[in-house]
Amino acid sequence: MARKIRMGMVGGGIGAFIGGVHRMAAALDGQIELVCGAFSSKPDKSKASGEAFFLPEDRVYGSYAEMIEQEKNLSEGERMDFVSIVTPNHVHFGPAKMALENGFHVVCDKPLAFNMEEALELEKLVESTGLIFALTHNYTGYPMVKQARAMIKNGELGKIRKVVVEYPQGWLSTKLEDTDSKQASWRTDPKRSGIAGAMGDIGTHAENLAEYITGLQITELCADLTAFVDGRALDDDGNVLLRFDNGAKGILHASQISAGEENDLNIRVYGEKGGLEWRQMEPNTLVVKWLDKPKQVMRTGFGDLHPASLAAARIPAGHPEGYLEAFANIYRNVAACIRARVEGTKVDPIHEDFPTVSDGVRGMRFIERVVYAGSSEEKWVKF
Repeated sequence: MARKIRMGMVGGGIGAFIGGVHRMAAALDGQIELVCGAFSSKPDKSKASGEAFFLPEDRVYGSYAEMIEQEKNLSEGERMDFVSIVTPNHVHFGPAKMALENGFHVVCDKPLAFNMEEALELEKLVESTGLIFALTHNYTGYPMVKQARAMIKNGELGKIRKVVVEYPQGWLSTKLEDTDSKQASWRTDPKRSGIAGAMGDIGTHAENLAEYITGLQITELCADLTAFVDGRALDDDGNVLLRFDNGAKGILHASQISAGEENDLNIRVYGEKGGLEWRQMEPNTLVVKWLDKPKQVMRTGFGDLHPASLAAARIPAGHPEGYLEAFANIYRNVAACIRARVEGTKVDPIHEDFPTVSDGVRGMRFIERVVYAGSSEEKWVKF
């Protein structure tokens, strides 16, 4: 198949932050091309966005329903291969469901859906259709995150005992939603964001990173959520105690009112033989601390790293790889899986490494359980 994988996009029109990130990430490796889109719920804005992205007028649609219906009627050699959904939370389910029902693979921004009921329906649809569904928990795409995951999977740290994961931001320290900030407006609105604020927006990233790196699953939690900014409808800070399925204990902290913080997602994992530490704001470095030998500093693309880590790096050691490249690793793996299906070949298992609809269901369950625990008299709540 001598062609690129064809992508349609829902949302992400002119001025949308995350839409631009997805387009750049999808294009980075030259495997994917944007061929169509319904870029806004306002047809005029969708049209203007399509023009800005140099798309043919007849491939720019006024709604996601129109896009999916029209693309389905095109020839196999012309129609899109998959849909990228980059809308606010309450507009994830509709296009994802319709795309799957009409035979299109899906890449969806997180969280998976608006509520647990929608998430479970999408999971059933993916199971029944057999289509590819990727969730863009982009932090799993970093080379040194994959190195950490491989080391733990191989038992290099011994049995895991303690997990500490944090995601502090400070951008919502004031009532930014009362200004013209589109990002703050929908993220703090229960009608568009769902039942959680900071915990849904960034707490799910921390939950996913902890489970991805350790290979463990959360079984119980105890939560304390707060809306510190007066008049804010959803939480902007949360502290969660965790219990994992191997007996390990954990702490998860997510905050959007940690004044002065940028995007300091970080994780520390401790096993019987040693521990490791990774920070998103210094993503090329993985620090490993051994019980009986000196601390080790690992760097992206340099030294004796695991194959999954090396496969996620594009450039020689010492050159920064970051947020866009991590996003792009998810898109590159999805493209490889779609290409293998189209060509009837077997995909390299290394390309099957991306968050799935089931990871999305766990993220939605985390949101639901954390919000319940935060208002419950129960000390510990089953996950």
